[in-house]
Amino acid sequence: MKLTTDARGVFPIAPTPFHDDGAIDNSSIDKLIDFYLGCGATGVTVLGQLGEAPKLEHAESVAIAAQVIRRAGAMPVVVGVSAPGFAAMRALTREVMERGAAGVMIAPPNTLRTDDQIVGYYRQASEAIGADVPFVLQDYPLTFSVQMTPSVVRRIVTEIDSCVMLKHEDWPGLEKITALRGFERDGSMRRISILCGNGGLFLDYEMQRGADGANTGYCFPDMLCDVVRLHGAGQVEQAHDLFDAHLPLIRYEQQPGVGLAVRKYVMMKRGLLASAAQRKPAAPLTKSTQREVDHLLRRLARHDRRAEL
Repeated sequence: MKLTTDARGVFPIAPTPFHDDGAIDNSSIDKLIDFYLGCGATGVTVLGQLGEAPKLEHAESVAIAAQVIRRAGAMPVVVGVSAPGFAAMRALTREVMERGAAGVMIAPPNTLRTDDQIVGYYRQASEAIGADVPFVLQDYPLTFSVQMTPSVVRRIVTEIDSCVMLKHEDWPGLEKITALRGFERDGSMRRISILCGNGGLFLDYEMQRGADGANTGYCFPDMLCDVVRLHGAGQVEQAHDLFDAHLPLIRYEQQPGVGLAVRKYVMMKRGLLASAAQRKPAAPLTKSTQREVDHLLRRLARHDRRAEL
């Protein structure tokens, strides 16, 4: 089942589990997907920005995607295929789509500077992977140094039919969501799905601005599912209360360079990963950082018993 513009809910960005020696931990992949299925996720994304995709060989990327697709069953799986060149992007896309992926996610290279370059890149990317392959437009200027204005997003969506979702990670970006939904209302852009990243840091208000859900990898994806569900049920203040309880840990996890290590450490403590290992090059958590994360978890547990670890 291919990804469509109707996608909603939470598509967690799955970390890639490794053993301490750097080998892929296949058992933890299954455990992680089972957890996503059980907590209410509506999809999953693998080999994303924090999935350590650049550290994987091509065959490893295909094998991970194939295992996730098999385990996920009917739940749609999006695969990150960003690459320096279109040949590698095309090859990975072809193999994961043949195995049942719902679509792919493409981030812009940091060499793009003008609006025309950005639109041209995505037009060429779509041609390279095939116009029949749905893709997610990843808008993450803090990492990729590519600024996409709402008008640029509108051009991409209007000119490339296979763009079905925006992974919104601009910061500040709430006004961008408002602008895009405004384009849809005035008929100048077709509707697309908008799922938000940034570790969920602004999810509470992104939902109120018109986002369809989350596409990020916070270490409590079940909380993200709850927040989206509460918003959908009109229980907005309850959603804010739950979100606010997690905000200190979300903030801590958002630190560049240490965020993935924090995420994997908490997910290991939750029993979702056998090891918090990252594939080298990597910077493990210091004892001081572990103590701070444990302190944040204890404080969070006062409001959410899932943090009683």
